[in-house]
Amino acid sequence: MRKLVSRVAFYVLCTVMSPVFLIGYIMWIGGTLASGRSGVSGTAQGPLSARYSEHNFGTRPDEAADRLLRALPGVPGPALFLTTAPVFLAHRLTGYVPRAFRYPYEGKVSPQYEASARIGFFDAALERYLPDDTQFVILGAGFDTRAYGLANDVRVRVFEVDTLPTQTVKRKTLEKAGIDSSRVTFVPADFEKEDWLDCLTAAGFDPAERTLFLWEGVTMYLDRAAVEDTLRKIASTAAGSVVAFDYFTSEPFESSSFYWRYGRAATSAAGEELKFGVDSTPPSRDRLAELLRSCGLSLTEQQTLGEDTQKRRAWGGFAIATVEKAA
Repeated sequence: MRKLVSRVAFYVLCTVMSPVFLIGYIMWIGGTLASGRSGVSGTAQGPLSARYSEHNFGTRPDEAADRLLRALPGVPGPALFLTTAPVFLAHRLTGYVPRAFRYPYEGKVSPQYEASARIGFFDAALERYLPDDTQFVILGAGFDTRAYGLANDVRVRVFEVDTLPTQTVKRKTLEKAGIDSSRVTFVPADFEKEDWLDCLTAAGFDPAERTLFLWEGVTMYLDRAAVEDTLRKIASTAAGSVVAFDYFTSEPFESSSFYWRYGRAATSAAGEELKFGVDSTPPSRDRLAELLRSCGLSLTEQQTLGEDTQKRRAWGGFAIATVEKAA
C-alpha cells in the first residue's frame, strides 16, 4: 500500500508541475536539433540522459554522466533544470523511482525505455568480460562515460571510436566539465565511409589481443553493409574477443503503429535516420545468429525485446557475440 501511495503521489506532483517540464522539453529539443545540424549526434544524448537520471535518482552512480550532460553545448542549462527538476523534486518528496530509472531495469522492456534498460545489460557485460581482456573499444561512443569509471584499472587500454564532429564536442565538453580523459585514446572514424579498424590500429590498438567491444545504440543508424563490415572486422581480431551490442529488428521499419511512425520521423528530423534491422521472422534470435555466423561470430547471449510470434514480432534485442577463432 505504501508503494502505491508513493507512486500516486509522485505522478500527481509531476502532473501539477508538467507545464514547467513542457517548457524545458521544448527548449531541449531545440538545442538537440541545433547540435544535429552541426554534425553532432543528437541521438547520443538519449543514453547520456538516462545515465544522468539514474545518477540523480540514486540508482546508479555516474558522476561523469552528471557533469558531462550539464556541460554539453546542445543542452541549454535552463532546459535541463526545467525538464528534470519536477521529477527529481517529486522523487525526493515521495521516495518513488519511475520504472525507467530503476537499476537494473525491471520487467518487460518497452521501446521507449530501451536506452535505460540496456544500461544494465552492458554494465554486466563489462563486469563479466573486461577482467579477461586488455583492450576496451567503444564503437560509436557518443557521450558514453563508462571509460571514466575505469581510472584505477591501468591494465586495460581504452579506445573510443566515433565521427570527428561528435568526438570533438565530447572532448571539449569533458575538458570543460573537468573530467580526466587522459587514459582514453580517441579515434575519429565514420563507419560508413572509413576503415575504422585501420584507424584504430594506427592509434595503437592491437588486433592480436583479446578485446571487449561495446557497440551501444549504433547498429540501427547504419546501413546493412556497414553493420556487416563492422562485425567482420571484429571477427578478424583475437580469438575470445567479445562484442556487446543492441539492435532493432525489421519491425520498427515496417510497423504502422503511431509510436514507430513517430520514432522514424523524429530520428530523421534529428539527421539520423533508422536504417538497419535484423529480420523479424520468428524466432528472431535465429535470424540474428545467422547474421553473426555469416560474419564470423558466434552468438553467446541474447535478450529478445517484445513478443516473438507471427502476429506480434520482436522489435529488437540485446546481444553478446564472440570471436571463436582468429580469421
